[in-house]
Parts: sequence; C-alpha cells; structure tokens
Amino acid sequence: MDRIWTPWRMKYIQEHQDYPDCVFCVAAAEPDGLDNLIFHRGEHAFMILNRFPYNSGHVMCVPYAHVDRLHALSQEARAEMMEMTNQAIDVLQLVYKPQGFNVGLNLGEMAGAGMADHLHMHIVPRWGGDANFMSTIGETRVLPESLSETYERVKTAWEAYKP
Repeated sequence: MDRIWTPWRMKYIQEHQDYPDCVFCVAAAEPDGLDNLIFHRGEHAFMILNRFPYNSGHVMCVPYAHVDRLHALSQEARAEMMEMTNQAIDVLQLVYKPQGFNVGLNLGEMAGAGMADHLHMHIVPRWGGDANFMSTIGETRVLPESLSETYERVKTAWEAYKP
C-alpha cells in the first residue's frame, strides 16, 4: 500500500478536537491579518480564508452573530452575506479565473458543517480536474500556493474591486 504523508493535517485534527471556543468568534475578535485570515469586514459579516481550503481561493462569509440557522440572522445580515458572497465570486474570478464555483452552507453536523454552531457560507473556486486521484483516492488536496499568498492576492483584489 502506498502512503502519502500530509503532516500539516495533524494541526487541523488537534485544533478541531481541542478548540473549546468558536474559531469564527475568536477570529472576529482579533486584528485582521495572516493570523486570523480575515480580509474584509462588513457591518453584519466578515470574509475570511478557509484555513484548510479545498482549493486555493476558498473563502467564507461569516456573520458576526453566533447562530446555526439562517432564520436566526436579521434580514440585513442575510442580505449583506449574499452581497459579500457575490463580490467574492467576482473577486475570485478576477484573481484565479476558475471554471466554476461551489457556493453554499452546510447547516448542521450531519450536513458536513465543521463548525455546526456558527453558520458560514463557503465560496470555492473550481477547475476541471481539481478533484483528481489525490483527492478521491489519496484523500489529500494539493494546493499550488500558500495561505499567505492567497491572503495577499484576495485581500488586494477585494480592496481594488469596482463592480
């Protein structure tokens, strides 16, 4: 049997199991930058890179309110999240030129939510062949750039964005 070593995944496993507080609430309380990966803040929600992305450019729109269902958010928060999601798609299209996007919420642990208590919208750029044998057989993602590079590219494009 072949083995593909992904030692960086241990950090995720340990943090996910041992982290007592909500990672989104903790990130929102910190100054923006590479430590918390927040690249934009709105009135009701913020944009953050996924620390363990499916693909380069995988971002999330997160409300400040710690809720697990859409109906628990104000109409203004839901509207702002959709506008930010729309802008994220435009920005990621400019930066990465993907062939498509996965956009959505995983509501509840059984739906695949890693942070089931604090809802968040995923925006994931997609390309033909990005789910190759490494992902499907090896259960390993190969990402072509570091999170710091992704952060700088997305933050710069977000700030320069003009619809």
